[in-house]
Amino acid sequence: MLQLRLFFIALQFFTRLPIPAWVGFEPHWLHHASRYFPLVGLVVGAIAAAIYWAATLVLPPAVAVLLSTAASIYLTGAFHEDGFADTCDGLGGGMTRERALEIMKDSRIGAYGAIGILLMLAVKCAALSHLPPLATVAALCIAHPLSRLMAASLIWRMAYARAEGKAKPMAQQMTGPEFAIAAACCVPAVLAATALGWLDWRAIAIGTGAMVLVTLWFACKLRQRLGGYTGDGLGAVQQLAEIAFYVCVLARWG
Repeated sequence: MLQLRLFFIALQFFTRLPIPAWVGFEPHWLHHASRYFPLVGLVVGAIAAAIYWAATLVLPPAVAVLLSTAASIYLTGAFHEDGFADTCDGLGGGMTRERALEIMKDSRIGAYGAIGILLMLAVKCAALSHLPPLATVAALCIAHPLSRLMAASLIWRMAYARAEGKAKPMAQQMTGPEFAIAAACCVPAVLAATALGWLDWRAIAIGTGAMVLVTLWFACKLRQRLGGYTGDGLGAVQQLAEIAFYVCVLARWG
C-alpha cells in the first residue's frame, strides 16, 4: 500500500492527473517517490501513444504527432519543457553560477529558452512523424519512461545545486535499490515493443545508448556550471534524452 501511495504522489507531483482521495499525503513520502518517476513516464507515454494512434485513423501522421505532443504537454503541465527552457536561459545567459541560478529561477522565458524549446519540439515532432505508426507508438511508450530514468540518475548520483527549490523534496535521497525500482519500471514497455515486433531491439539499444551519452554529457555541464543539478536541469535532461531516443530510432529505421 505504501508503494502504491508513493506512485500516486509521484503522479500528482509530475502530472495534472487526479489521484484517489484515500492516498493522503505525508511530507516524507516525497523523499522516496522519485523511484516511480519512470512509471509516471510510462503512463504519460501510453496516453500520448493512444491519442496518436486514434488520430492516425483519420488524420495524417504529422498532425497526429502534434496532437499527441500537445496532449503529453498538457498532462504534465509543460513541467519538463519549462525546465528545458529555463535551463537554456540559465546556461546560455548566466556567466557565473549565481547568475545562472538566478536566471533559471525567473519565470520569464528569454531568447535562449524560446529558441531552444521551439527547436526541441520541432525535432521531436519531425522525428516521430517520419516513423511508421506502430514504431511511433512503441517509441513513445519507451522513450517517456527511459528519459525520466535518465533524469532520476542525476538524483541518484549528483548533489542538488540549490539550498531550496521546488524539486528538492523529491531529490534529497535516492538509494541504489530505489534506482533499481525506477529502472525496472522501464522494462515492460521495452519487452512489449520487442515481443510485438513494433520496434527492433537494436534500435532500442542504440536509442538507449544515445540517452546515456546525452545524460552523461549534460550532467558534466551541470556540475561544471552549477555545481549540481536543479529541478529545471532534470526537465532538460528528460527532454534531451527523449529527443535522442527518437532521432536514433529514426536513423536506425532509415
